Amino acid sequence: MRKIGVGIIGCGNISTKYMTAMQQFSTIELRAVADMRTAPAEARGAEFGVPAMRVDQLLKRDDVEIVVNLTVPLAHTDVSLAALRAGKHVHSEKPLGVNVAEARKVMDLAQEKGLRVGSAPDTFLGGGHQTARKLIDDGAIGKAVAGNAFFGCPGHERWHPAPGFYYLRGGGPMLDMGPYYITDLVNLLGPIASVVGFATRPKAERLVTSQPMNGTLIPVEVATHVTGVLEFVCGAVVSITMSFDVPKHSHRPIEIYGSDGSLSVPDPNRFGGEVLVAKAGGDWEARALSHGNSEGEFRSIGVADMAAGLLSGRPHRASGALALHVLEAMEAFQIASDEGRRVTLATTVERPAMLPPGLPTGTLD
Repeated sequence: MRKIGVGIIGCGNISTKYMTAMQQFSTIELRAVADMRTAPAEARGAEFGVPAMRVDQLLKRDDVEIVVNLTVPLAHTDVSLAALRAGKHVHSEKPLGVNVAEARKVMDLAQEKGLRVGSAPDTFLGGGHQTARKLIDDGAIGKAVAGNAFFGCPGHERWHPAPGFYYLRGGGPMLDMGPYYITDLVNLLGPIASVVGFATRPKAERLVTSQPMNGTLIPVEVATHVTGVLEFVCGAVVSITMSFDVPKHSHRPIEIYGSDGSLSVPDPNRFGGEVLVAKAGGDWEARALSHGNSEGEFRSIGVADMAAGLLSGRPHRASGALALHVLEAMEAFQIASDEGRRVTLATTVERPAMLPPGLPTGTLD
């Protein structure tokens, strides 16, 4: 089987994880890297033994079929549109756009040109989340009735070397962390019907305590504590909180409550983790993972799955349609909060196909 050539635009923190993980998949091969800044591109290129170049040069390469867009959120739309105009399929870091209107531009151009769009997160393809999906599909907890999803931390200014973008348009806990949780919930339960919610911004500025910006005040443009309820087409209702204003908590990442039992789902920002099931009146019991790609970082599994889809003609799982539906749900929390109403979603999407159980690490079907 031939390999699909990949080029990466954006050589920041997350790029190392992508480039390392790409080496595990037989469907893709990293061919070039680029960044608006010369030094990060050259550093990544030297580290992984691939040529570094300007963005326009990468987009002209015939051996690059998929562009992986790892730029900051405010640049996602422009870079994805440029890749599509150059005739490349594109896989973007989350979110697909800073709002639905921007993301639709990407989807519309891809449809016009007959190209594919994919988007992070692809963690739902990891063994922990695919196992949880199989348990739901196999009826381990009966009919899904409700659930809870929770992420809370004191903010990324404690560890990130340049945290400012997390608090600008396109940032905030819902657009930063919400994609992991809501994408996994759609994987588990199917499409979302409506959203109610509240969004707050307790601070107008945040104090950076990480290096090299320690002591710097950065502006906050977006809500940093978002909470509400997702109503799914299947009838389940899931409460959700995404916050950069929580000093500490003891919540599990995701729990699904069914008519016959409860399911504890591992951290959706990771690929593996422990999957637990409890029946009424019983204790939590760990279930063996039915799927691989669980031990380690597999960021780029969505890119590899897109490549496999291109080679075989099947749909890819971490699709632009899925990312657009999740983005609309995330945007709906702010609308619901601002307007004091329930927001019905205009988009829908089918649950992405479950990966076959038992596949070795680094393989897809």
